[in-house]
Amino acid sequence: MTDTKLPADSKVAIVTGAARGIGLATATLFAEQGLFVILVDRDEEELQQAQANLNNNTPYNHSALVCDVSSPDAVSQMIAQVLDQTGRIDVLVNNAGIADFGPIEDTDFQRWRAVMETNLDGVFLCSQAAIPALKETRGAIVNIASISGLRASTLRVAYGTSKAAVIQLTQQQAVELGEYGIRANCVAPGPVRTKLAMAVHSQEIIDAYHDALPLNRYGSEREIAAVICFLASPNASFVTGQTVAADGGFEATGVGLPALRR
Repeated sequence: MTDTKLPADSKVAIVTGAARGIGLATATLFAEQGLFVILVDRDEEELQQAQANLNNNTPYNHSALVCDVSSPDAVSQMIAQVLDQTGRIDVLVNNAGIADFGPIEDTDFQRWRAVMETNLDGVFLCSQAAIPALKETRGAIVNIASISGLRASTLRVAYGTSKAAVIQLTQQQAVELGEYGIRANCVAPGPVRTKLAMAVHSQEIIDAYHDALPLNRYGSEREIAAVICFLASPNASFVTGQTVAADGGFEATGVGLPALRR
């Protein structure tokens, strides 16, 4: 049976976009490490299921809050609810994001703004709202970008630009918030074997990624979560302003000549 009372010495982590994928894997790993987790997502049905599954396997009940991170009012209310329930915030993981891929000419302003509102505005809003609480705990921010924010690719004009901006925002946060003991770092995942990716990646695409990756495979959600949790932990106490490409070596290959490795 789970305990609804938060232990006095428990640290509190907020994970946005926690209903599935990397966000859920991160929330699960935090819970396994003894943190109290607030799962945040705008998909209420999936969020409730994720919360139920998590609470079936942990010592006490973790919370779930429905929130659209692109809305300033919703974010302010979410942070207030977290503090009302727990009284503290030790870690904020800004993972919520949307992917909208298409040619530049076909990306109208509405599509552009939809991506920016969640992927960039959401990171800014959640971080800003959590700063007073993070000052109290000398906490950590981990923002989730993408390898697409480090190297350009086709059909990613909005997505890639939003993720590049998240990387720059992370550096701004590190520089400005360091004096309060707040660390800010960024994880840039490469190809990850999520349900969504596997549903839309053809075998040709999968083979092409394998050829381009020195490790010759997709990453797992759990592997990305491990990097996130490390950066949020005391083990990374002197690490801030950094972007870790958890990408199987994808960025390091540059253009690459897969044929030469055969």
